[in-house]
Amino acid sequence: MRDSFASRIGMVLATAGSAVGLGNVWRFPYMTGENGGAAFILIYIACIFMLGMPGMISEFIVGRHSQANAVRAYTSLSGGRRGWGLIGVLGVVTGLTILGFYSVVAGWCLDYLGVSLVGGLRGDAASVERYFSDFTSKAWQPALLAIAFLVITHLVVVRGVQRGIERASKVLMPLLFILLIIIVVSSCMLPGAADGIRFLFYPDFSKVTHHTLLAALGQAFFSLSLGTCCLCTYASYFRRDTNLVRSATEIAFLDTLIAIMAGLMIFPAAFAVGVQPDSGPSLVFITLPNVFRQAFAAVPLLGWCIAVLFYALLVFAALTSTISMHEIGTAYFAEEHHLSRKTSASIVTVLCAILAVGCSLSFGATDSLQVMGMSLLDFCDHVTSQYMLPLGAFLTSIFLGWFISNETLRSEFTNEGTVARRLFPIYRIAIRYVVPICILLIFLDQTGLL
Repeated sequence: MRDSFASRIGMVLATAGSAVGLGNVWRFPYMTGENGGAAFILIYIACIFMLGMPGMISEFIVGRHSQANAVRAYTSLSGGRRGWGLIGVLGVVTGLTILGFYSVVAGWCLDYLGVSLVGGLRGDAASVERYFSDFTSKAWQPALLAIAFLVITHLVVVRGVQRGIERASKVLMPLLFILLIIIVVSSCMLPGAADGIRFLFYPDFSKVTHHTLLAALGQAFFSLSLGTCCLCTYASYFRRDTNLVRSATEIAFLDTLIAIMAGLMIFPAAFAVGVQPDSGPSLVFITLPNVFRQAFAAVPLLGWCIAVLFYALLVFAALTSTISMHEIGTAYFAEEHHLSRKTSASIVTVLCAILAVGCSLSFGATDSLQVMGMSLLDFCDHVTSQYMLPLGAFLTSIFLGWFISNETLRSEFTNEGTVARRLFPIYRIAIRYVVPICILLIFLDQTGLL
């Protein structure tokens, strides 16, 4: 008998955890900083409803309808036409690729958690930057930490949906909220924190350009993990009576709330010590350790606690995402190749560990692992975020919008006509026209064609 989520709260927390990750705690704050603060957030929230919600519901429909892994799910909904199963294949490959390089960054978070515990990030800005450069250029320590993170993920996934994924989510997601609240309160109480709060919540639309709009669309797309078949895979464990619209709304709300709380955690502290909000991707590993050191200089013990809690938060956020990405491949190998869950999970772990080692070594230890002038890690990030994710989501919207009957879609969307019936026409228009056009705009912008 196929496993499923045992409780509604477990389902919501697990699926929200699949979306919540470093994209919320790391990427969202620096994207907000680079694109003008509050104006970007308002546009981002609009994009969540315009692009994210219909895209999420679409993957839910595919997964719940079939109660199968991603490849079989698309084939089943299309009436057995195997060509559409290639969308699921793309999702599996995308998920495994992301898991491979994502585990490297998660391994960095593990290292920073350990270094923070022993007070090793208390130097000036130059020494913190030097530490990051020295650490990432080492041959095996970062690679071994990435493998360690994959093993932790493996141990959760191999236990199944109820005893592994659902149980872990019920622990990790509340812990993530508690840590966020503690750090947000501490950050907002700093002298000068009001400027950071103002930056986050008072919009300046004079800074909005078409690139701001597309950046917000791209972040909504990235944050909700659209295009990886992650949501489709989790939805295959939904009960038949699950209200898809309500679940998507709750998950989008949790995802956005955590992203905004991450901004409240970072910007008040950054403004309190005069750090610019547009520090970019280096924000977490180079800028923030110095921010914590300066902001809590009067009470060093508090600064140490905040740094430890912050990197613990990053580890938990990364783990909720790696679990979901691991499950995409595990479900595929188990169901399509008739393997045990343990064997399937082991295959995913080994494949991703090999890729993770290559990505880790390419980032500084060697110049031999270069692809198109980029490190293997940067290449995997580039090809998944700019090509594979948009393509997967685009094909899903075209598939449901134009090739699946209106009756089938309405039946799934409304749970046989029992819920959300008035919203179906809006969803139908969104998935046929709005979502594919938005994804096309994101693709053109990211590739420099717009």
